[in-house]
Amino acid sequence: MDAATEVTRSLQGLSSELTSRIPQLLEAMRTVGAGLDLHITLDRIAQTAAELADARYAAIGIIDETREGLSDFVTYGVTAQQHQRIGALPDGHKGLLGALIHDPKPLRLADLGQDPRSAGLPPGHPPMRTFLGVPIQVQGEIFGNLYLTEKRGGGQFSEEDLHMVRVLAAEAGIAIGNARMHAATRQRERWIDGSVAVTTELLAGSDVDDALAVVAEQAQRLAESAAGIVLLPDGEGGLEIVAVSADDPTGIMGTHIPPDSPVAEQLLAGEPVFVDDSASDPRMVTAIAPRFGPSMMLPLKSGGRVLGTLTIPRNRGARPYTADERTLATQFAAQAALALVLADAQRDRERLAVLEDRDRIARDLHDLVIQRLFATGMMLESAHRKSTAPEVAQGVGKAVDELDVTIQEIRTAIFALQQGPAEAPSGLRTRVLREIGTAAVPLGFQPSANFIGPVDSRVGELTGKNLIAALREALSNAFRHAQASRIEVVVDATITLPDGSEGVRLTVADDGIGILPGGRRSGLKNLARRAESLGGSSTHGPGLGEGGSGTKVTWEAPL
Repeated sequence: MDAATEVTRSLQGLSSELTSRIPQLLEAMRTVGAGLDLHITLDRIAQTAAELADARYAAIGIIDETREGLSDFVTYGVTAQQHQRIGALPDGHKGLLGALIHDPKPLRLADLGQDPRSAGLPPGHPPMRTFLGVPIQVQGEIFGNLYLTEKRGGGQFSEEDLHMVRVLAAEAGIAIGNARMHAATRQRERWIDGSVAVTTELLAGSDVDDALAVVAEQAQRLAESAAGIVLLPDGEGGLEIVAVSADDPTGIMGTHIPPDSPVAEQLLAGEPVFVDDSASDPRMVTAIAPRFGPSMMLPLKSGGRVLGTLTIPRNRGARPYTADERTLATQFAAQAALALVLADAQRDRERLAVLEDRDRIARDLHDLVIQRLFATGMMLESAHRKSTAPEVAQGVGKAVDELDVTIQEIRTAIFALQQGPAEAPSGLRTRVLREIGTAAVPLGFQPSANFIGPVDSRVGELTGKNLIAALREALSNAFRHAQASRIEVVVDATITLPDGSEGVRLTVADDGIGILPGGRRSGLKNLARRAESLGGSSTHGPGLGEGGSGTKVTWEAPL
């Protein structure tokens, strides 16, 4: 308010013409101060200034963080067609606009083209001759400059115009300060809400892959970026992309950053990396780097331990990240890392509880059920020997054989229950069977499995890992929602994808109640997201029940 008061005092004693325009100035100040949205406020300031000084065109150049150029340029009076003809907006590094950045003083010119600091107008630019420029201060610092050109009626901007615009610029500084504070508060609230959402989702029991995908999704949304990417150490000193949320995720999943990259070394040391342009920065050596512009690469670090890296790139040509955005994103990454650690600890506790329960069930099966079945078999054997009727002897013998098969199946189940996760062989076929065997316990029955083609040799490790995660998701959905009594799993490694490439197809079909209208779709979205990140797809349709009841999930990805 001091700035506004000082400039208003300078109006005292001036011409009656200026005095008569004070009501117009007060109305303009009231208009400028309305609202808290920063972009709307800037547009309103430009329009109000043009109307106050009777100018054809107005603009506000916002000085960037380096204080060497412009980060944004808001215009009034220039049509969309004229913008298209002009091309790129001025960056403030040269010409009269650049001079006003380094020497922010009020400036009034009868012909801007005659000023020695002028660099001329680009082709397609509307003609502009008269000029009035006034700096805008926000909380004691130069925020930018307000420019007016082309006084209507062919005259020049007067001294009274300059005084009026200076008062308006002082009020604009106050309005911009309020709008920036409001925007910063809203931005912080969004990032805090995003951190809470990530923590809540991770602690809800999602598996590791889904947890990382949640972090990537939230980061992309909060930063308004082209992608959210999570990388984990690959065991060879480099980093591998394991989770992607992007407008176009094709070709991103599985990308490696080699261990000799300076970026990998810095990130694994727990230091953030900020890149102005991924396409031109020599440190960005991956094949996907040319697709992006400004980027933040933030270590997911908790308690001195680096779990991985969160990368948030914007499209090429997009505005750079501000200092506030970098700070908020860094805090988000730290909170996400802590949530990942807590979620991992929670999963370990739940896994331990499951293993203890499985061990108890295995002991009960061995010590009680098998012993009783064995005793029953012995009794039937005795009855078989004593029986004189051939039909009875045949029936008892068949029952004894069935008991022997049942005992062998229970012993196989006991072995599976006692086998730890680390003991699982690496073949995809075996991993699929293991997932099905694990799901059989809560389902209460054993889903069937069918394999087509050389599954173990043809399906790559990245696709195989995601196929197992997709199978786990589909079986989990069937257990929680389908109320099924029959599930069939098919893995076909001989298919051809729509683009002509070779692929693998996972099919999980059940005879349950199907997908209810209005029900949750998060599981299906997870399946689709995982497939699309590999260049594949996921769909669902009618199941195995009568009339197509139930659900059939089809998940495809390149080999």
